[in-house]
Amino acid sequence: MACAMNSLNTIKGETMDNNRLTGKNCLITGAARGMGAAVAEHYAEQGANVCVADLNIEGCEEVVKRINGRDGGKAIAVKLNVTERDQVKAAVQATVDAFGSINVMVNNAGINKPLMFLDITEENWHQIMDVNALGCLLGMQEAAKQMIAQGKENGPYKILNVGSILSRQAFDDVVPYSCSKHAVLAMINGGAKALVDHNITVNGYGPGVVRTELWEQLDKDLVSIGKFDKQGQSMDELAEKMILMKRYSYPEDVVGTASFLASKESDYMTGQLLMIDGGMIMQ
Repeated sequence: MACAMNSLNTIKGETMDNNRLTGKNCLITGAARGMGAAVAEHYAEQGANVCVADLNIEGCEEVVKRINGRDGGKAIAVKLNVTERDQVKAAVQATVDAFGSINVMVNNAGINKPLMFLDITEENWHQIMDVNALGCLLGMQEAAKQMIAQGKENGPYKILNVGSILSRQAFDDVVPYSCSKHAVLAMINGGAKALVDHNITVNGYGPGVVRTELWEQLDKDLVSIGKFDKQGQSMDELAEKMILMKRYSYPEDVVGTASFLASKESDYMTGQLLMIDGGMIMQ
């Protein structure tokens, strides 16, 4: 999307600190497009080196090309199925091999396929839970093992899990997705307690309605199951009826919080999920 391609070091005319993440080596899953790609590019603009990981390796390579074609950090592309532990471990190792260490792990990969409650199948449940919940767990575990091996004195290290508005509530047409994002919140809380003695913080951010390829496909799927009458209606109605700011968001609305959580500015935070939803969920 054009909005995700724009330079993200200026938001609403305010210049961001381009050195905020200098020296940080980061692995971002699900980063071939959408929010993951926008976060990867924003991190690089702020000085980070980034491993762009996704099943869509062609998309990863395009993101890497954009990053390496301008000033800032460097990037590599890795093909990754987050549900396979060996592949997650290999992606962590690729990050270390390329940049010398891993400082930040962003578990961003996620999928959704809406079905009304009585139509949910075992296949639908397992597919969503495997990518969104198991994939997050494996990413946390393999990144943490490497961070521990690097020594707590070289931290603090950051593990970031991407939650959702549905980490704090549920809709009847996306129950498996809601369950998976509740699990992400549980892993933020539990992971923070498990890893604090290793100088690893675990936090996350919860986007709301974000105009990305994922939501555009979700919008089509919601029409196909009869939840809405026409494409675009879901985003427009949610913006009007449920979002305090009366608009849906774009990836550039998310990247600032993702950057803050990866930076030294969040060193005294752990176990938190920050909502970026225009006032949709207030808790």
